[in-house]
Amino acid sequence: MGGHDTSKQNTDFISWELAEWAAGLTYESLSEEAIRCAKLYLYDSFGCALGGSEQHDLQIFLDHARNMGGAETCTVFGSGFKTDPVTAAMLNALCIRAMDYNDIYWKADPAHPSDIIPAALSICEMNGLSGKDLILGVCIGHEIEMRLAEFGAPGVREYGWHHATITCIASPIVAGRMLGLPAEQIQQAIGISVSPNMCLGAVTAGKLTNMKNTVDPMSTRAGVEAALLAAGGYSGPEHVIDGKEGLVHCFEKFGGSFHLDMLTDNLPTSSGDHWKILDCGMKSFPIEALSHAPLTAMMKIVAAHDLDPDAIAEIKVEVIARAADILGDPAKYRPTSKETADHSLPYSLAVGLVDGMVTPLQFKQERIDDPALIPVMDKIKVVPNEEFEALFPKFQPSQVTITLADGTSYCERVDVPKGDPRDPMTEDEIAVKFNALGTNVVGEEACNQLRGLIMSMENESSMGPLFELMTAKVAV
Repeated sequence: MGGHDTSKQNTDFISWELAEWAAGLTYESLSEEAIRCAKLYLYDSFGCALGGSEQHDLQIFLDHARNMGGAETCTVFGSGFKTDPVTAAMLNALCIRAMDYNDIYWKADPAHPSDIIPAALSICEMNGLSGKDLILGVCIGHEIEMRLAEFGAPGVREYGWHHATITCIASPIVAGRMLGLPAEQIQQAIGISVSPNMCLGAVTAGKLTNMKNTVDPMSTRAGVEAALLAAGGYSGPEHVIDGKEGLVHCFEKFGGSFHLDMLTDNLPTSSGDHWKILDCGMKSFPIEALSHAPLTAMMKIVAAHDLDPDAIAEIKVEVIARAADILGDPAKYRPTSKETADHSLPYSLAVGLVDGMVTPLQFKQERIDDPALIPVMDKIKVVPNEEFEALFPKFQPSQVTITLADGTSYCERVDVPKGDPRDPMTEDEIAVKFNALGTNVVGEEACNQLRGLIMSMENESSMGPLFELMTAKVAV
């Protein structure tokens, strides 16, 4: 292996502090609560992966990977396709991400920390590591990604950049630790990964494409490749976060600022410390995170008053400004793809009103194309509420007012959606979600076996049994 300069100049940058922290962690550093949470997020994420393995964007990328070839050292969920660890990390992250149904943490920036799980998983499978190693990798990924989602003032999303921009910082730290790299090489991996992988927000603006769910998995892939390159002696700019023309420097030119201490203050190092994975949330609906509270509010009104959709004249949806901008722009009133539909408040509320539920079935192409939903979407008015801005991100305030044709109106406000750590999903609730997503892929018996395996992951000596159960009975 090549060596790297570890002079004082290198250790001055925040990439060194993050790398040194990760390099020193072991499974014994984790708290019992963090371990329990990590297993729940593995359970939720792997359920999402089984559902995602059937999505068209995953199938396209899988075909591409098959054509490209690669060392058969790692396994892809669903298909059982064998490939190299970099490609496997990409494909498994896309499986988790494809339905926009995996975990969510939204502060200054949104983040889906479970997108990074495959960075740990690929290295664990390649090197025969244990379930304890995977759990440690999950906790490291959530810790760094969630801190990165908080340290901007405002976040990078407010400047037109996507949160994959922060994932490419976290993923090499996870992959580097799983490889057992020293801090010097993890620091180089951060520089290798971050420098070419800043991501434009265009992927979630207006009409959405396959890239909406792909950029974060690409950042996970970048982190794995960067760690492997660093292990071989490749170098990257240590100053890529907080040095000359690094992320902070570039955004500050446009008025942005960053609280770098949020990345390093009180980083957990023992079982008595607080691990941020406890603060993350899950999704009870397969839609964009800021849609959950307004959809919950509308469904509560409909259930309480047994409303007939034909009797409704208007549904007014009050949300924070960024939700109105992302989820209520003109393209969202005429979605033509799943990617746009699951980021559309008009569509999510309309289909929830008509069908009485919002599940993956509501995002089948034939349902999206149903012209009968258009007049229902047109009844929905998405407006920003300035008073809600001061409450975000501590709360996700949303208020829905349904007005009937006879003038009667009903109003409901929701500040904390189901799945938030203040109203968390239980293991049994995750099981319902997991089985709904996974039964068609691996069968009910395998789903039940996976629950037991994942929730006792610390007892697994390798990833082999997991991938055997996560492979479709009929290859996809």
